Amino acid sequence: MIWLWMLLLALLALAPLGWALWRPRAVRGRRDADLALYRSQLAELDADLAAGRLEAPEHAAAKLEVQRRLLATPEATAEAGDTRLTPRLLAPLLAVPVVALALYAATGMPEMPSAPFSLRQERAERDEALLTQLRARLVQLPPASDQARQGWMLLGNAERNRGRLEAAAEAYRQALAGRFDADATAQLAQVLLEDDKPDAAATLLAEALPRAPEHIGLRFLSGAAELAAGHTAQARAVWQALVAEAPEGAPWRAMVQRRLDELP
Repeated sequence: MIWLWMLLLALLALAPLGWALWRPRAVRGRRDADLALYRSQLAELDADLAAGRLEAPEHAAAKLEVQRRLLATPEATAEAGDTRLTPRLLAPLLAVPVVALALYAATGMPEMPSAPFSLRQERAERDEALLTQLRARLVQLPPASDQARQGWMLLGNAERNRGRLEAAAEAYRQALAGRFDADATAQLAQVLLEDDKPDAAATLLAEALPRAPEHIGLRFLSGAAELAAGHTAQARAVWQALVAEAPEGAPWRAMVQRRLDELP
């Protein structure tokens, strides 16, 4: 039944286009335009005569001239052909819904029910409860332990995926409370930039780079922080140095070069 409804909707959507193509358009050539102009001039002459703006001899002479031009108008030549719906136009018109239905039949899932709001809300509440339990367990672990660091990183990733950037940043800070980790610092800097906090990201990176001067992620993000703060020249210098020092075949080199090329 759903396929029938989809077909009907497709035909309904294409109906205005089909009607426009089916209805013939009036042929309007140069003669039609000239005739309309001359008739308008004749009407204006009659109106001027009635209003007293023209004398009878002047009106007769002007009217005779317009009539002469009217008779001299060439025969009509069609400038626009008949636009009735022909097989040549009908084929693409029908191909659109047919191709769309074929693609949907191959890749779509029309029988899949939509998730009601109550179900989505229930899942969100369940996820929030799990994250709350995870936080409660993490605060009981020694901050310097690998288990705590991994747990906070997991929590930060989960919060970031949910769009809660402040909560994600706080989780990453907790992961860094035990000891310095360049990868975790890069994650925190990225979240700060996503949260439109370039100054906080720049401060974090300035403290982290001396401890990991060769870390590609930290160096790239330092350029991103400069750019977000409006320091285009500094960002260009950081990324140019990164590209110049890139080893042969480095997978990230093309991405940095592309960002360089996008700079104003």
